[in-house]
Amino acid sequence: MVAHSTLLGGFFVSFARSHPGKVRPYNEDAVLDLREAGVWVVADGMGGHAAGDIASQMVIDSVTQSVESSPTEHLSIDCLRKALLGANQQIIDYSQQHLAGKTAGSTAVLLQIRDGFYHCLWVGDSRIYLFRDQQLQRKTRDHSQVMEMVEQGLIAESEAEQHPLSNVITRAIGVSEALTVDQSSGQLLPGDQFLLCSDGLTKELSDADLAMCMQANSVSDIGLALMHSALVKGASDNVSCVLVKVCQSDTGTDEEHCDDTVPVFFNRR
Repeated sequence: MVAHSTLLGGFFVSFARSHPGKVRPYNEDAVLDLREAGVWVVADGMGGHAAGDIASQMVIDSVTQSVESSPTEHLSIDCLRKALLGANQQIIDYSQQHLAGKTAGSTAVLLQIRDGFYHCLWVGDSRIYLFRDQQLQRKTRDHSQVMEMVEQGLIAESEAEQHPLSNVITRAIGVSEALTVDQSSGQLLPGDQFLLCSDGLTKELSDADLAMCMQANSVSDIGLALMHSALVKGASDNVSCVLVKVCQSDTGTDEEHCDDTVPVFFNRR
């Protein structure tokens, strides 16, 4: 990739891991790390074994197919949105044909890094965070009943995670043919770190806990610390996380010298 004269070169490293947790016997989460294309996904299936895990994998497969069938320079965020909408119809068709109409579905968060910008797509209550200048910013808004209650002023956000309705989501891939995929975008800066995660992580760890872990230099150290912390706290749900760190050089920090790196570019401010 050749940098334009108005761009500042850099590289990113990434980490992806999923775990069934301490309670559930199977894993309905799925993760995708296509660092060469600048695309990452976390999908959290619902509907039980042979439904939720299939639904989340269909999301991953649809995005993978979209990436593989499009030259990187033509892979827009709109293409990736269409991939999620395609997965929506595929899951609906699968449920009707193989599950006797039983509902299967999946949340999804997708991050694309391209041309000096980041783009986030999401459906459901999986999340994307940006850690910048030692501050953790949530870049997605949960499609959940408790988040609607928070926005209506009925409960405080600090009460949301422990609320009895905390597991009720209001939007998912594969549930309705009418699906809206939300998006947020922004300029990429050197040192930016992104966390994509399923709610199995955020049920166990507060934003303050996440921010503390994100201060480590290596994405591998961050990811393992997050997974370990969730498991220590009980991990009643499947736990998945993807970390992406934007570095100034091809080796990142000394701690990340052994991580594979892929070049990216930043717009000058």
